[in-house]
Amino acid sequence: MSAKAIATPFQSSSDVELADRHRYGDGSAFEEVYSRFGPMVYGLCLRMCGDATRAQDLSQEVFVRVFRSLGRFRGRSSLSTWMYRVTLNHCRSRLGRKRLRTEPLDETASDLRLADPARDPEDLTVARDTGKLVSQALLQLPSRFREAVILRDIEGLSYREIAKATRVRVGTVRSRIARGRDGLRALLGSER
Repeated sequence: MSAKAIATPFQSSSDVELADRHRYGDGSAFEEVYSRFGPMVYGLCLRMCGDATRAQDLSQEVFVRVFRSLGRFRGRSSLSTWMYRVTLNHCRSRLGRKRLRTEPLDETASDLRLADPARDPEDLTVARDTGKLVSQALLQLPSRFREAVILRDIEGLSYREIAKATRVRVGTVRSRIARGRDGLRALLGSER
């Protein structure tokens, strides 16, 4: 049995096949990657930088990198984990490790998810204001803590997936999440 036929818990044969199709010139393969991961890449870039225009630029740059390197994807992790890693690495290199300016997210950028029509307008306003405060506080965290909190609490990745995407140990991921959450609590507590 070939190594390619043995599936690991992290790889999907469809992910590897998608990369192979791209490698051999199938243009629809990249379009599929873009449609599957475009919103995730943009959302992560937005949360990392806090500016919608900058997030669009970062997203486009990420997909240029993906286009150039997708053919080298071998399935050692899931394609989504690989996409998180590429996006995080690009954001790190373009934004640096320093703290970012803390500007409020613009109105359209903060409403990434559709509002629940069953909620009354007052609840929606409170939720939107709380979301803006959390977004602003996230931008004040050091990037390694911000990344961990975003990947766990917003993107919903498991500790193991975060460890693979950030290339650190699971214990380090747990520590960064705890420290990031503590930092958020402190920042949000001081705003009240």
